[in-house]
Amino acid sequence: MEQTMGFIQEVGFPVFVSFYLLHRLETKLEAIHGALVTLKVK
Repeated sequence: MEQTMGFIQEVGFPVFVSFYLLHRLETKLEAIHGALVTLKVK
């Protein structure tokens, strides 16, 4: 049980940070995609 808790403590935070950064990146990529679509239409 202690090994499992240690693994979650060690890996949990980096996983959380990775998901947070991927979410931020996704929103920025959506904005870039929208801008490119707008430029293509013009």
